[in-house]
Amino acid sequence: MNSYDRKQDEVRRLLAASRPALPPGLTARAAVRGRRILRRRRRLRTAGWTLLALAVTAFCIWAALVRPWVAPPAETPPLIWDR
Repeated sequence: MNSYDRKQDEVRRLLAASRPALPPGLTARAAVRGRRILRRRRRLRTAGWTLLALAVTAFCIWAALVRPWVAPPAETPPLIWDR
């Protein structure tokens, strides 16, 4: 018998064996935990989108006030003509 056949036989034995009984209340605890995890993920996602929206808004306000795309006026000293 090669290793492939041995693995198949072992899997068949595992599948044919009786399954152990689950502890009472396991499904309810798993459902509660799953809801808690989903709620936490939803809150984090909402907080992330809110922070992104606030950052974009702050950047737009800053850009509108400062206008960084406009070149600053050239400050050249006045020419003094000495004769």
